[in-house]
Amino acid sequence: MSEQLEGRRIRVLIADDHTILREGIRSLLEREPDIEVVGEAQDGREAVEKTRELKPDVVLLDIGMPRMNGIEATRMIKREHPEIRVLILSMHEDEEYVRPLMEAGASGYVLKRSATTELVSALRAAYQGHTVLAPQLARAAFSGPASSPGDRFDGLTEREIEVLKLIAEGLTNQQIAERLMISIKTVQAHRANIMEKLDLHDAVELTKYAIRKRLINLDG
Repeated sequence: MSEQLEGRRIRVLIADDHTILREGIRSLLEREPDIEVVGEAQDGREAVEKTRELKPDVVLLDIGMPRMNGIEATRMIKREHPEIRVLILSMHEDEEYVRPLMEAGASGYVLKRSATTELVSALRAAYQGHTVLAPQLARAAFSGPASSPGDRFDGLTEREIEVLKLIAEGLTNQQIAERLMISIKTVQAHRANIMEKLDLHDAVELTKYAIRKRLINLDG
């Protein structure tokens, strides 16, 4: 029996854009007497908003969500609520995701394929202030020196990479500004900087670059 039973339960917010997966996670967590699911969010922006409203102990967060990705949502949640733990639950095993998420303030990273066996213990550990990573992912987060996203993307900053990805996905400057919660003028400045750094001249060339670098998924 968990020590949390001696006090209040761990309050959890689940954020994932797949309804069936959210329901499965809720069902898994609600079997535990020391865990309470206080809410769900279906995109990154809603995760930030519901964190403000519900003040959970732990936000269980996917990476690839609409409106705001998991990295940006983690950063915002931790900036506004440093005491709240963010635990990433993702299908991605790519090492490139781990370091920026940990730098954004996440307490751990659990693979969806391991969720049924590892999620509950990982959630409790994150709540208690521990860092939770599978061994192969821990090497990516803490071993060094590791290449930065800028090394892979020819000197682009993390924000410029985010803007590039959204350009390649076909979003307008207005939509990018809304997604990242920045001004259109800032988006335009990022776009200009990206084109100058990459020596590319229009959205078509930027999209081809993003595909070549596997920044966007063309599988569906």
